[in-house]
Amino acid sequence: MTAASWLEVFAGLVLVLATFYDLFHSVVLPRPSVNRFIIVRLLFIGFWAMWRWVGRRIERPALRESWLATFGPSAVIAMFLTWALAFLLGYAFILDGVRNQVRPALDSFGQSLYFSASTIVPLSYGDFVPEGAGARLVVLFESATGVGIAALVITLLFSLYASFQEREELVVQLDAIAGAPPSGIQLLETVFERGLRDELVKTFDDWRRWSAAVLESHLAYPILLYFRSSHDNEAWLNSFGAVMDAASLVISTVDEDEEGPARLFFVVGNHLVEDLAWYFRYTSSKEPLVGRDEFNEAVARLKKAGYKCKPLDEAWTSFSHYRGKYASQLIQMADRLAIVPAEWIGDRTYAPHVDGRGRTRRRLP
Repeated sequence: MTAASWLEVFAGLVLVLATFYDLFHSVVLPRPSVNRFIIVRLLFIGFWAMWRWVGRRIERPALRESWLATFGPSAVIAMFLTWALAFLLGYAFILDGVRNQVRPALDSFGQSLYFSASTIVPLSYGDFVPEGAGARLVVLFESATGVGIAALVITLLFSLYASFQEREELVVQLDAIAGAPPSGIQLLETVFERGLRDELVKTFDDWRRWSAAVLESHLAYPILLYFRSSHDNEAWLNSFGAVMDAASLVISTVDEDEEGPARLFFVVGNHLVEDLAWYFRYTSSKEPLVGRDEFNEAVARLKKAGYKCKPLDEAWTSFSHYRGKYASQLIQMADRLAIVPAEWIGDRTYAPHVDGRGRTRRRLP
């Protein structure tokens, strides 16, 4: 073997091992890693930036959501195609380095690329046969790699869709009491006006378990963050934000018995926000990102619904503290994911306290 052949073998080994490392950390290892998608990270980020740029220029909401919803499944396919192409290219370099161990001898890198492609699929036409020990070993490993990728694709798809369906079950149920798009204030109004106080406790308990499940699944497989809800005016992040807002209001403002379950949910929910912010490398500001006028209006609505509320100034100070723990990170994520704006989550340029850009705030029916 010449020096050039050894260089090809070395380059191919580096590419194959780097792809194995990336695949293992991204799919096989069930824990979050800020360095995952080492090979496909730039492609993934650029892919979503283009997808979101196009989506935000589609005027019809239903068509825009349909377009954005195709990104998650498309990104999964693109991710595995990228890994498969990286393996194919890496093994092609190695085969080209040992071209004299193949019968007939590989005359060009194009033929090495073809032999690698027919091995990883595998097509097994038999037009090239490895004779040397090195070539046979490479073909054996590449064939196993192709089968392994196919198995991982099937396994990961089942896992992703199972986690997606589990996540969306509570999101759909929340419509009945929080509206669509969801609102934490409307959630509290509905349960009190309809005599569903026990339902409020159950909601906090259910969403505490939901937060723990999402924390595990979405940090292990971040592509799930881009899988959108399948119903109009719904987004898993908005629904979670609405329940967080309801919990913040119960802890800080409402003088009732549901404070305990609300605090338990808030702790787990805030953990989810912190870990997602860590993954996306967001910075937090301690601002509640809700104006005092909006808060006063919310308290008036709660009192009208029948709640006993704490003194207004005391409640505002406490509410600002609790909402400041998660608001900025949630709104940054909402912007990144281009979700449908809800009352206090998502695009805040419509809020009345934003100077120069304010629009009339939407009111829930």
